Amino acid sequence: MRHLFFLLMLWVGLPLSAYQNKGNLSGYVTDAKTGESIPGATVQVLELQTGAITNAEGFYTLENLPTKTFTLQVSFVGYETQTKFNIVIRSGGNPDVNFELKETISELGQVVVMANPFQKIEETPLSIQKLSREEIATYPGGNNDIAKVVQSLPGVSGSVGGFRNDIIIRGGAPNENVYYLDGIEIPNINHFATQGSAGGPVGLLNVSFFEGVTLSTSAFAAQYDNALSGVLQFDQRNGNNREFRTNFRLSSSESALTFEGPLFKGENETSKTSFIASARRSYLQFLFQALDLPFLPDYWDYQYKLTHAVDEYNEIIITGVGSVDDFSINVPDEYDEEQQATLDQVPVIKQQTNTIGVSWKRRNKYGKGFSTFSLSNNRLSNDFRRFENNENQTGLYLQNLSTESETKFRYNSTRFKGNWTLVSSAGLQFVSYENNSLDLVNNNNFENQISFTKYGVSFQASSTSPDDRLKYSLGIRVDGNSFTESGNDFWQTLSPRASASYTFDALKKWSVNASLGRYYKIPPYTILGYSQAGSLVNKNTEYIRSNHAVLGLEYLLNPSSRFTLEGFYKKYDNYPVSLEQRVSLANLGGDFSVLGNENVSSTGEGRTYGMEFLYQKKFTNNYYAILAYTWYKSEFTGLDGVYRPSAWDSNHLLTFTGGYKFGNNWELSARMRYLGSTPYAPVDRNATLENYPAIIKDYDQLGSVRLNSFNQTDIRIDKKWNFSRWTFNVFLELQNAFGQDIPNEPEYGLNRDTQGNITTPRQLVLIEGIDNSSILPSLGIVIDF
Repeated sequence: MRHLFFLLMLWVGLPLSAYQNKGNLSGYVTDAKTGESIPGATVQVLELQTGAITNAEGFYTLENLPTKTFTLQVSFVGYETQTKFNIVIRSGGNPDVNFELKETISELGQVVVMANPFQKIEETPLSIQKLSREEIATYPGGNNDIAKVVQSLPGVSGSVGGFRNDIIIRGGAPNENVYYLDGIEIPNINHFATQGSAGGPVGLLNVSFFEGVTLSTSAFAAQYDNALSGVLQFDQRNGNNREFRTNFRLSSSESALTFEGPLFKGENETSKTSFIASARRSYLQFLFQALDLPFLPDYWDYQYKLTHAVDEYNEIIITGVGSVDDFSINVPDEYDEEQQATLDQVPVIKQQTNTIGVSWKRRNKYGKGFSTFSLSNNRLSNDFRRFENNENQTGLYLQNLSTESETKFRYNSTRFKGNWTLVSSAGLQFVSYENNSLDLVNNNNFENQISFTKYGVSFQASSTSPDDRLKYSLGIRVDGNSFTESGNDFWQTLSPRASASYTFDALKKWSVNASLGRYYKIPPYTILGYSQAGSLVNKNTEYIRSNHAVLGLEYLLNPSSRFTLEGFYKKYDNYPVSLEQRVSLANLGGDFSVLGNENVSSTGEGRTYGMEFLYQKKFTNNYYAILAYTWYKSEFTGLDGVYRPSAWDSNHLLTFTGGYKFGNNWELSARMRYLGSTPYAPVDRNATLENYPAIIKDYDQLGSVRLNSFNQTDIRIDKKWNFSRWTFNVFLELQNAFGQDIPNEPEYGLNRDTQGNITTPRQLVLIEGIDNSSILPSLGIVIDF
């Protein structure tokens, strides 16, 4: 904790020597469809009534701006005027602010056509949210974790208790989402991820990379496969092509270094090649050891992007991300009943992940469209073990040594014909999965390797009416694989989709949005590769199917604020159901284990439905706010075919995120989350006593008992100092700032005497008096130069 004390003293002392400075801001303005530069566009700082004009390359520079927060607006004849809020000017390390302008469909006399600041596209006219770079960087309570940032969006909750980064969207399971990094699919976004699912305790993506994050919770474009609840797109910014820049971040849990700049620039003013790269190191293991906790999470991660403009029409992008994780045991000098139970039950995990992708984007001449070819590989190596005696690591009773690898080739073609946008795609994937599994609880032991191919094609056509009030899109997709028994019956995965948006008035304030679609997901490889008595028993599993229907209303209160109201309904079929535990796998995946390593039947059904309200205000008048409330039901069937509340059926989800900027670069932000009472499966005490330290749940009782409602408030305070060509930012976060008791499932351990010895006969006891109301402070710094 000594470095936290040092940072606090630095925070107090710096104002005595700091002085204000000026900063410069640059960026590019391009056509949103063709990617071509727009020379002559006007870029204005609204608060200062000053601006610049883009040059022949669409590049602009605004010099000697005060180190404050501004609103930028870009306009050009024949294009919608676009506004970006919350643009922070620093004396050093300002990333480029780029604009992509859309052409206007018709001239409306003297009316200035303003672009909707809340992104809406024909394929996804509703259930889509986007956070800007600054909203991500200063998110309260997130500790620079992008997975936690996403949980502020409407309809998105994390695991109950907030200790994991499971992304649960409108009552769907955590593994129903897909993630894309600049168009390259990545299998998960967390350290210590649950294999077969997606969540983990810490995000592995560096927030310093992002231009923004976009979440679609319905109406997925046809080019995206395997999505049932959400598509998360992380847009990385390009490295600076003019000069080298550095970002350093240090907090109580980690440190991160990000470096960017041009390559092969020579004497030129700009380079055709730029890069951005980062490495991050965990400090949690040192903190946990100092606190004498029974486990030590240790991780590294890295991320990089290389961009090369071959010529005016061709661009090559190489991007990658990876992690090295080690979740080890620490035996405390002294421990209470809770720590003893944790020491007994915690797994030992070693994971490595890596994703690398190469994309070639080719723009057609005369603005007729563009094509993207991408080749990528992702790999997960997972060493997951549970011992009867964790201290000595003896008595191995559960082991999962596995490696899964995907090599993917994707082709996307976008063509513009009049008011129509035509997008076609094709994908081919080569899958390899190896597993060495030991499960003494269920008396199974196997070792095997499978490999197969997956494929998919799609087509989507989108257009707008001549008056630009009606936007509509039709799409279709089909997928198949060479492994499952019905995998090549591709007619069984035909997935049509349609969406439309209609604006009632010329000022585009009121609009109604609707979508209807069918989506498919192949079961996780942990299911497909599961073996019993030397036989792959799950080859008969089918693609999970989900039908979505959404209807929504949107009102733009002013150029920076909106209200939305949406109703949604999702119906699931062919969901895998555990033959051993008799429960739908939709209820699993929110713990530190392996999802799907068991015999299943594709007979499960499910449904989630509800209403969602959102008020969102972009940063103006020194503050921003996101207020969202979702009422929903989530139900799935088990082996008996009876609908029961799912493990995510919290019914009520209320989130508020907001921030206010004071003078002299002080900022206060807060996040409040409320989650209704959530069902859980109680512990089967007799079975657990027989198999301890394995904890056996009674899933027949899922929905009969619920946790108390979850309520937590996080607060963050930021202060920036601007020196000559560099910026120093100190932040203080208080998670659970009001010390609210966080609900948790009952915990059990073996009865022990006063010396810590297990009593005879063995007896399972409930651990009493667990306090989850701690306030978690975190202090950190960010340096840009």
